[in-house]
Formats: sequence, structure tokens, C-alpha cells
Amino acid sequence: MLAGKAAIGIWNGIAPEGRAEFYAWHVREHIPERIGIPGFCRGRRYVAVDAQTHPAYFTLYEVETFEVLQGPDYAARLNAPTAWTRVATGYFRDTARALAHVLDSGGPGMGGCLLTVRFDADPNSAAQLMALTRATLEQPRVCGAHLCRADLEKSDVRTAESKDRTDIEAPPAWFILVEATDPEALAGLLPIEVLVEAGGTGPFHRGVYQLEFVRDRDIHPSHH
Repeated sequence: MLAGKAAIGIWNGIAPEGRAEFYAWHVREHIPERIGIPGFCRGRRYVAVDAQTHPAYFTLYEVETFEVLQGPDYAARLNAPTAWTRVATGYFRDTARALAHVLDSGGPGMGGCLLTVRFDADPNSAAQLMALTRATLEQPRVCGAHLCRADLEKSDVRTAESKDRTDIEAPPAWFILVEATDPEALAGLLPIEVLVEAGGTGPFHRGVYQLEFVRDRDIHPSHH
């Protein structure tokens, strides 16, 4: 299960010449900085497992409540980007960022691979989409399944960090995340026709990613 009732999903590409910069900044500064914000529980980064998955990276932040995403601590960080952040985000391409409510989350734990499906949906279809998401938990080697609905107005707010960027695209209104032990376990899940029957509408964007990095909020040095 996700570690909170809210989430930020970020899908982005990176210009080839900025890849090393992105990796260093994201692991050493950016994700630790975000997880230092009160109410942020965990940050994870994933990379695409195949050429069909676009863009190449997905980052997930798990947050205690949606109110944290509207609070002063997060806003302060967004409006005071570091010099390194300005450099690194200059290499971003095809970025979609959603601040979302976690409508449903289940499963025994975190998987090494992740299916993300972004789409629009009838606002009244939450119950059907929730049932569809939960049904994936019955499939072999699936470890978790989560249904998220974005707040499009909040997701679209521009801050000092994002106001001059040209890589940012419209956020997805809904997204489903399914975690599994391996990419093959995710291959046949959530076909478009089943999503449509549950109230989903296109365009549908699917991607399969593998986990590269995790940072939890409570990291303390070991004492022996």
C-alpha cells in the first residue's frame, strides 16, 4: 500500500546530454529535499524497461494527505528552487506532473516493476475503476495496485521552479499504478477495452518501469 492518502506522479524525459546531471541531482539533492518536507513519506524513481514506454522516467512521491501539497512547506520549496534544480530541470522533456488523491491502495508490498496507466474518466466511475484496480491484485506476482485522481487545478499551478519551463504538458486526470516483481507480470494487465468499460476515456498512456531508487522519510544512522 502507498504510504499516504495523496501522491505526486511525475513522468518526464531527459535530454541525453543531461542524463548524468539528472541522476546526480535527483539522488543526492532533489528527492532527499522533497522527503525532508513535513508530510512527505517516500520518494521513488523508475526508468522505462522498453522503448514503448514514454517518457523514460517516472517519479512517485507518497504524501500523508492532500493538504500537505497545498501547505506552506511544499510551496516554499517550489518557490525557492536551488541552483542545481534550475540546471537539472533545464534538461527535462515531455513532463507531466499530477498532484493526486489516492482513492484506493492495496497489496502486500513494493514491487520492483511498475505499470502506469494515465487517462481521463467519467467523474462518476470511481467505483468501477477501483474494482478494476483491486482485481489486478489477484494476478500472479502483483504486489500492489493504486488508483489516483488528480486535482487538475492544483497540478497546473506554476511556481518559481516551473514558471519558465517549456517541457511541462497537461497533467493526467486519473492514473493507475500496478506493482509487480517483473515486467512480464504486468504485460497483459488493464487493457484499454476494460478501462473503457469501467468509465475510462482516452487518450490512454501506458508505461512499464523498473525501480531505480527509493528514499524513505525516516532515515537515521545505525548505532551499534
